[in-house]
Amino acid sequence: MLHASVRSVGPVAGGPNDIHLALRDVLTNEGTLLMYAGCPRYFDEIGRGNLTKDEEAELLEKLPAFDPITAPAARDNGALVEFFRTYPGTRVSNHVTRFAAWGMHAEQLVSNQPWDFTFGHDSVLERFLELGGKILLLGSDHDNVTFLHYVEHVVEIPDKIVTTFMVPALDNGTRMWRQMKEFDTSGRAHAAWPDRFFAQIVDSHLQTTNNKGKSVGRAPSFLIDAGLLARDAEAIMTSTANVLNFTAHG
Repeated sequence: MLHASVRSVGPVAGGPNDIHLALRDVLTNEGTLLMYAGCPRYFDEIGRGNLTKDEEAELLEKLPAFDPITAPAARDNGALVEFFRTYPGTRVSNHVTRFAAWGMHAEQLVSNQPWDFTFGHDSVLERFLELGGKILLLGSDHDNVTFLHYVEHVVEIPDKIVTTFMVPALDNGTRMWRQMKEFDTSGRAHAAWPDRFFAQIVDSHLQTTNNKGKSVGRAPSFLIDAGLLARDAEAIMTSTANVLNFTAHG
């Protein structure tokens, strides 16, 4: 699973497409490349509380149904995922919380996503974990590791924050508004989470595993075993939530 900053890598002969194409060459047809694409702005925002009533009313009237095949990737996920999503042979999941994949296990990974709590059990990320997946951070912000949303969805701690919002979807060719739930990924899934919590978890894991990474172009890069990261993340999330619970109840 790739997270990449094209800017951090620096100039690439052939342009940004050659970054994911180089990874395909390394993986060969027996490997699989996965990225989180998401959706453009507004498609998963109505009801979260970050828009005004007037903005929501206008979107409810005018926003078209989400099309997973044609809709661009979320801009804040970086430029490379859009190059990857639109490249011939890439598959995408049929969900507003959209993943893009190429290779041997692409269809298996994106074949199905639960509508609610889509980062959790039976998700693309759970199948990625079961396949022994690795995460490549190619100059990317360590706070942007989407896989950690899986851990916070499945970790058994009390008082996780559930958010409910509306998504425009097609039903027999007609636009409808469908309610969706998740442990909050746009803010915090738990009140105990500090700012840049994912970056703290990733950096702690890199230190614990003595993972010093390497440079790819100009980008400091790290290859991380998803299973080991999940183990450490679950422990950190549990202890962080317990500290807040102890403080609150004395």
